[in-house]
Amino acid sequence: MSYLIATNLNQEFGSLKINASLKCEQGTMTCIVGPSGSGKSTLLRLLSGLLPPKTSDQKIVLDNVDISNLPSNKRNIGMVFQSYNLFDHLSVQDNVAYGLISNGIPKKQARKMASDFLSQFELKGFEKRYPETLSGGESQRVALARTLIVKPKLVLFDEPLSALDAPLRKKLGLLIKELQKSFGFTAIMVTHDLAEAKKLADQIILIKKGSIYWSGKAGDFKDELLN
Repeated sequence: MSYLIATNLNQEFGSLKINASLKCEQGTMTCIVGPSGSGKSTLLRLLSGLLPPKTSDQKIVLDNVDISNLPSNKRNIGMVFQSYNLFDHLSVQDNVAYGLISNGIPKKQARKMASDFLSQFELKGFEKRYPETLSGGESQRVALARTLIVKPKLVLFDEPLSALDAPLRKKLGLLIKELQKSFGFTAIMVTHDLAEAKKLADQIILIKKGSIYWSGKAGDFKDELLN
C-alpha cells in the first residue's frame, strides 16, 4: 500500500479548476512539474492543510492515517518554501528549536538539540546569527534544519531552490536528496526545472491546467510531454 494516498485534491482559482489524485511510496522523492499557473503549489497547500479544499470529497491518507480533516499543525507534514519564512527576530538556533518547543520540549533541551542538529547542515557556529546576516543558501539550510528536526513523515518543498544561483542550486539539491535518504522521509517537491526533477526524483508528476497529465518513474519521463 502507498505511504501517501491523496484523492480529489480540489480547488478553484478563477477559470482554473484543480482536481488531482496522487500516490507516493515511503522514503521516495516525487517532483511535480508543469507550466506556471497549472496548480503545482496549490497541490502542496491542499496536502499540508494550509488551503482548504473546494469540496468535501478530498481524502488524504498518510501512513495509514486519514489526515483529511486535521489542521495543518497536526498532520505531521513539514513544508519548505522558496522564501525560507524564517523568523527574523529569532536566532538561527531558536529558529531551528521553534518546532521542538511548540511540541512541548523544554526550551533548554530544544536549543541543545538544535545546536547539535545544525552541524548536519554545515551550520555549526551559526547558532547566534540572525536571518538578516545569512546568505540565500545559508537561509535555505536553516529552513531545512527547522523543518527536519521535528521528524515529519512527509516534507513538501515549494520551489525551494529557485531563488538561488545555479551552482548553489545544484549543491543544495544534492543535500536535500542526501538528507531525504538519510532521514528516510517521504518528499514532494515542486520545481520548474526539469533537469533538477530528473536528477532528484524517484517519481515525476506532470500537471497541466489543474489535472495530472502524466505520472511515473523519473527515468521514463519524456521532455516532449511538456509541449
